[in-house]
Amino acid sequence: MLDIDKLTIEELKKGYRYEKDICSYKCNICDKTYSDKEVFKYDDRFFTAKKAVEIHLEKEHEGIFYYLLNNDSKYNTFTDNQKKLLSLMYQDNSDKEIAAKLEVASSTIRSTRFMLREKAKSAKLYLAIYNLVNEKTVLQEDKIVPIINNAKMIDDRYITTEKEKENILKNSFTSLEPLKLKVFPVKEKKKIIVLAKISEKFEKSQKYSEKQVNNILEDIFEDYATVRRYLIEYDFMQRTTDCSEYWLK
Repeated sequence: MLDIDKLTIEELKKGYRYEKDICSYKCNICDKTYSDKEVFKYDDRFFTAKKAVEIHLEKEHEGIFYYLLNNDSKYNTFTDNQKKLLSLMYQDNSDKEIAAKLEVASSTIRSTRFMLREKAKSAKLYLAIYNLVNEKTVLQEDKIVPIINNAKMIDDRYITTEKEKENILKNSFTSLEPLKLKVFPVKEKKKIIVLAKISEKFEKSQKYSEKQVNNILEDIFEDYATVRRYLIEYDFMQRTTDCSEYWLK
């Protein structure tokens, strides 16, 4: 799942980012990593790490455009009709060709193009203003903790400052390394912060058996079944219908 909060617009567009600490290019979708100290073979040819991750995106994910367009993120607000139109525009169809395929007038396509362009201008201005505000010095304790990416509904439970998060973790865990939960919280805000912390013990793009999940959680809290249930209920993790496999959402 895309971590929109941490990716730049350019990284979202490309579908990958470069992580300096490990000298590697990493796919935004599946986190597959390509070290820039290696070369990679595709179809009997060798490619640099950067080119390899681009080939990977095309071969494994059919390109970043369609992944972004059809992503079920709460931030994707395009309607089905708009998605169809954008897809046809991306394929370099003329207004006349798009109108014929969608069975609408060419003038409708032109006006929709104009509307989308105006929305893009508005979004650009919003980002510029927001970034200017965000670049101002803000006390660390007053900074808002990034909203959990898979949250389906945003409400007061998700609005937490760094100071609040620090206090919740301090009061909920007897130790953060190794992670030891003192008591499972009842209040929603605390519950979400605690579950987010616990979810960090699992690796992205890795599948776990129920036994493996239980072993990890049992080291953190005695009532591991309750923690496991809430990780699923709050969409931090998903599992197969037969509970044979678990993974981070």
